[in-house]
Formats: sequence, C-alpha cells, structure tokens
Amino acid sequence: MEDTNSSSEKGFLLLGFSDQPRLERLLFIIILHFYILNLLGNAAIILVSCLDPRLHTPMYFFLSNLSCVDICFTTSVAPQLLVTMNRRDKTVSYAGCVAQLYVAMGLGSSECILLAVMAYDRYAAVCRPLHYTAIMHPKLCTSLASTAWLSGLVTSLIQCSLTLQLPLCGHRKLDHIFCEVPVLITLACVDTTFNEAELFVASVIFLIVPVSLILVSYGFITQAVLRIKSAAGRRKAFGTCSSHLVVVIIFYGTIIFMYLQPARGGSKNQGKFVSLFYTIVTPLLNPIIYTLRNKDVKGALRTMVMGRCWGPDGHGLSCNLR
Repeated sequence: MEDTNSSSEKGFLLLGFSDQPRLERLLFIIILHFYILNLLGNAAIILVSCLDPRLHTPMYFFLSNLSCVDICFTTSVAPQLLVTMNRRDKTVSYAGCVAQLYVAMGLGSSECILLAVMAYDRYAAVCRPLHYTAIMHPKLCTSLASTAWLSGLVTSLIQCSLTLQLPLCGHRKLDHIFCEVPVLITLACVDTTFNEAELFVASVIFLIVPVSLILVSYGFITQAVLRIKSAAGRRKAFGTCSSHLVVVIIFYGTIIFMYLQPARGGSKNQGKFVSLFYTIVTPLLNPIIYTLRNKDVKGALRTMVMGRCWGPDGHGLSCNLR
C-alpha cells in the first residue's frame, strides 16, 4: 500500500528530454517562442472574428472556437513543460499531473469534433450555397460548438478516471513531455487490457469517425467543385476548403499515430516529438494557415491594426466594431 500511494504523495518525475541536455535547452527556446506566437496568433483570430462584422459568419464562429481550444490546449501543456525543462528537479505534483491529464484530454477531444463540424460547414457552403444561411443558422452553430466542447468533457471524465484507477505500485517516472493517458497506462503494474481496449474505442470515436466524416464531406465538395465551369470559380471554392484540409491532415495524422499504436510500442523519443507536434506546433499552424490563405482575415487584421475602416471613397472612417 505504501508503494501504491507513493505516486500521489511524491508526484511524478516528468523526464522529457532530460537525458539530452543540449536538445532540451534548444527545445526550451523553440517551445517558448512557439507558445508566445500561438497565444498572439489565436488571440488575434478570436478578436477579429468578434470585432469585424464581416466575419460574423458560421465559418469564423467555428474558427474562433478552434482558436480558443488551441490556446487552452497549448496552455495546459506548455507552461508546465517549460518549467520542468528549465530546472533540475523534474518532479510534477500528483494534483498537477491529474489536472493536466483531464484538461489536455478534454480539449484535444473537443478539437477532434470541432474540426469535423468545420468540415460540415464547408460542405454546406460549397455544395448547398443557396441554402447555406438556412442550414447553418445561429442555433445550429451554437449547438454544434457546444456538442464539441461537451463531448470533450465527457470523454475526459471517463478515460482519465479509468486511467487513474490503475495501481502504479510506486512507479513515478513518466518518460514523456506531459501527463497523458497512454503514458500513464504503461506505468500500471496490473493487466491493462481493458484500459487499452477502452482507449482504442474512444480513439476510434474521436479520431477515425471524424476523419471519415471529413473525407466524405470533401468527397462531395470535390464533386461539386469539378462541376463548376469557371476555372476562377473552382479556385475560389477549393480555396475556401484547402486551409481546413491542411489543418485536418496535420492534426489527425500526428494524434492518430500517438493514440492508435500499441500502448507499449514505438520509440519513446518518437512519441515525445509527435506529442510536441500536436500540442505545440499544430495550434500555431492554425492561425498561420488560416491567416495567410484567407483574404477576409488578412483584411480584418489590417483594419484592426490600422485602427480605422476605409470607406468606398478612400477616406478613413472611424470604426464602430461591436
């Protein structure tokens, strides 16, 4: 019993890249810069989506929700990771690890559902343009966004609670960059077949099913775009979806690799870099991709920075953005 309770009393040792000091110092600098840029970029998208009336559309409503998820998701991992990387003592309190476990799992799951919702929005915009406003009405948009957030909360409560029931028998060393369900399962000193099966089922629901729905949506989108006779019209239609598709490939590709491989399989360092990618890098890519490839967002950002709007006669007008 004393060995079993030692993890909750002493916390965990978050090893990360401590066996490679030079790499750890380099990653500290990179992660710090990426985290700051992530906060600025996603906060800018939320601001322009709220302040510019031209962006009060379903697409930007979901995009602002995605940016909010990304800010919270990265914040649940990056600050603690930076602290442990910058000190010799790699101990993380049990309460801190549990909190990170629940929050990161919930937000990551919410993002999986939210990306599928955004694919449905793009399907409605391209394939049903005349009925788009009627289909994606405000109540439906709010319900879909709420479903994404609540589904993440529910799966987090279930998966994390089941994982924390596993006896660790004094094992405290987490050879990873943050507290994550697959890594904690490997510390257990009992048979984890049920937990691995449960995690696999949850991964299918939150990863494979959304990806399948996204692929089906883009199949219909491709068919609709190919029927457009104008080359300019086809480019515009593909442009509305290409940014979302890039985000989907990057995010799902890395997280599927982490959650659908055997719990005790794969290179440890490989798993750490994959986790770094979908917790630190991908949330930064979202604002970059959506901003650089979207004229509306670039125009709204330019307006916000300049602090005024331009009328049709070219004279500056004060903005009354709400």
